[in-house]
Amino acid sequence: MKLISLNVGQPRIVNTPRGQVLTSIFKEPVEGPRKVVQHNVEGDRQADLTVHGGPKKAVYAYAFEHYSYWSDALPDHELPCGVFGENLTVEGMLESEIHIGDAVEVGSARLRVTQPRMPCAKLSIRFNRPDMVKLFWKSARSGVYFAVEQAGVICAGDDVRIVERNALKVSVADVISLYTGESVQPELFERFMAAPIGGSWKEGIRERWARS
Repeated sequence: MKLISLNVGQPRIVNTPRGQVLTSIFKEPVEGPRKVVQHNVEGDRQADLTVHGGPKKAVYAYAFEHYSYWSDALPDHELPCGVFGENLTVEGMLESEIHIGDAVEVGSARLRVTQPRMPCAKLSIRFNRPDMVKLFWKSARSGVYFAVEQAGVICAGDDVRIVERNALKVSVADVISLYTGESVQPELFERFMAAPIGGSWKEGIRERWARS
């Protein structure tokens, strides 16, 4: 895997039909090395720590391969790296291939996979499409959130190496399929419930499983 683009952004106020919204989804590629610290990348800051950022969602990565899918799905939109709000645009980081609890090294930083992205209305603001959250869910291309296990310095062009695999082998794609109800495998559900996943995913999937 390779870090294609390193993207950062600061909070900005955006006018919407429902009023002004503070958001940091507008990320832009940067050149040269940047520090990765406990809660974010140097030059980046999250606007609403209740839904983004913090120790379990410090760095967000999105697969470079997904851009071709979105180019077909959104032909009228320009799609520069970082347009999905990701800090890291990574070639080869597919949701089916990386697991909750896996550790990766980028440059001198070490990151730990914590959860998929739960899309929110900020995506609709970024793309000026009220249906963007629905389209994002439908795509099953969630991207990956990381905790920063070891601070370090990263730069576009760095290799991204998986250095530790979680023994439960619950992929990010597995989490999405359980959440959307596409997977009803009891064995996968049990592994998922034991996985070190952040956020409210366990609560949400447990509730959906109980109703099924």
